[in-house]
Amino acid sequence: MTTTDKNNRPSRRALVTGAAGGLGREVSRQLLERGCAVAICDIDAKGLADTEQLLLKQGGEVECIVCDLTTEDAPQAAVERAVARWGGLDVLVNNAGYGVIEPFLEATHKAWTRTLALNVTALAMLCKAAGRVMREQRSGRIINITSPGSRMALPDYTAYTASKAGVDSITRAAAVALAPYGVLVNSLAPGMMDTEMQRSTEMEMARINGRSDLQAFLDERTQRIPLGRRASVDEIAQAVVWLCLDAPPYMTAERLNMSGGLDKD
Repeated sequence: MTTTDKNNRPSRRALVTGAAGGLGREVSRQLLERGCAVAICDIDAKGLADTEQLLLKQGGEVECIVCDLTTEDAPQAAVERAVARWGGLDVLVNNAGYGVIEPFLEATHKAWTRTLALNVTALAMLCKAAGRVMREQRSGRIINITSPGSRMALPDYTAYTASKAGVDSITRAAAVALAPYGVLVNSLAPGMMDTEMQRSTEMEMARINGRSDLQAFLDERTQRIPLGRRASVDEIAQAVVWLCLDAPPYMTAERLNMSGGLDKD
């Protein structure tokens, strides 16, 4: 149920990108459960409609935004839709992401361009658009989803890991730019999760490395995690929501690692 202020407007208003499934869907669900009005955004109309129906069954206010965030005006338009609906924006979760597996020496311009367009440029433009709204409010929180890969040498996944290093840089820069206005900007690096993107990525990794026994390949990757298991989407979402709503107001420009110890250096 969405909580409201004395003017009967939602007391906390959130925009979550990449909400058609996986982590974005679960973050949206948990934010709604905590009383937020939630705008959900994705290029996948079918998946986003499924998320919308799930959220509406919970009760509360939901705004559904189908768009391609890599187009020039889409990030600004997505923020404007949420603001037009509820009069402001308190939380932005930049969860939308794209990645493709290809050996470094076979990398394609198309893959690099698409990856950077969504994971870096669109994210930066969303931070800017939301940051301007939050600057006027003198409050707000932005959470960017990064990756342990941003600190690793992964020659079959370089466009993605390079893009997430960009996310880390944007997070720090946006945090400093918005600090005078009381706006907090942090990032979260999830570990291995059972999401559609994770599954498809690892299937392609196995294929490129000539591994026919997929389960054995997955088990070997899981054994690299100090905690010895993969994360559930639910527990990663809990950490994102903590940054959105509960993290201390002195915490900004930080990277929260939720990788089971994988990102330990």
